[in-house]
Amino acid sequence: MTTIKDIAERLNVSISTVSKALNGGRDISDNLRQTILDTAVEMGYVNRRSQKTENRKLCIFIENMEYDNPDQFGYDIVLGYRQAASKENWSIDILAIDQNFQIENKYDNYMMEHGYSGSFILGFALEDPWMEQFQTTKIPTVLLDNTIPSNPHVCYVGTDSEEGIDLAIEHLLHLGHEKIAFLDGSSNSLVSNQRMSAYLSSLSRHHLPIDPALAVYGYFVADAAHYHVPNLLSAGATAILCGNDTIAQGVIESVRDAGLSVPEDISVIGFDDIPIAAELCPPLTTIRQDRLSLGRNGYFVVHAMLNQVSQSKSLLRPLLIERSSTAKAVPRLVTNRVIDKDSVMYINPDLYGQRF
Repeated sequence: MTTIKDIAERLNVSISTVSKALNGGRDISDNLRQTILDTAVEMGYVNRRSQKTENRKLCIFIENMEYDNPDQFGYDIVLGYRQAASKENWSIDILAIDQNFQIENKYDNYMMEHGYSGSFILGFALEDPWMEQFQTTKIPTVLLDNTIPSNPHVCYVGTDSEEGIDLAIEHLLHLGHEKIAFLDGSSNSLVSNQRMSAYLSSLSRHHLPIDPALAVYGYFVADAAHYHVPNLLSAGATAILCGNDTIAQGVIESVRDAGLSVPEDISVIGFDDIPIAAELCPPLTTIRQDRLSLGRNGYFVVHAMLNQVSQSKSLLRPLLIERSSTAKAVPRLVTNRVIDKDSVMYINPDLYGQRF
């Protein structure tokens, strides 16, 4: 096992200088601290301070996810993680960060310098700077809805998107829908691509035609609906499945703007079951993610890795919540079939091509 002495000898500095760098001391230069931290990571040093009961700390890093109040998606995830960790006397820090923070701070160095034993990563996009660094980290790291292949120290947690999307498709099929559109989230999100893949696969399994005019990427915000819903309606969709509940809220508004009604003319299904879903008019049929359990699962996985039990993926089961935004299909004519520039055919041609 690498010791402080080993690092000091490698860099030809004193043991006390290495100790200061590793434990947050401020009376050394930034350049030297950075060099020591880089070398410690390279040599596989484990900060014993972080292993002591009174110093046990975990960190939740959050980007592009709201979590401050119970109506927001991230709130229950953070709460579930903290509840599970606190039972075993872990201290939890929550840091909202952005890409600039990731550029300015190397992941392993930041974790070591601040004495964190592991982390839970929420809301990261595929192009985030730390995603590459997660490929080689030896620190127990749990990613929500993101994956790093072949690193035994990193695990993916989430809800089974394939099962969830299939539940939604089967529900709509039972109501007689065959022209089912999918308005997804951002294409730079792993979970968006998983749900798009699940949608295309479910259509194929149920022998429904795949129409690229009905399979579109947007963003995980309500406003995304206003840009895409008119094309989905003109292409004859009788139901619109959404990448999350916020998109579904925008879809309901856009359908009304078009002079149509939900669910009398168009059925709408969301994903997540955030609190607002039950309060919409009409109340939203959606796929529920148990977000408290997602948070708890995030802790259980990091706890397992801290005890040398490596995991690659841990998925919760989704649940279909039937409310009033879906009804029997009403056939609609195609008035103007336009393939949106954000269609899966253009944005993710490899994924689209797998179905043909």
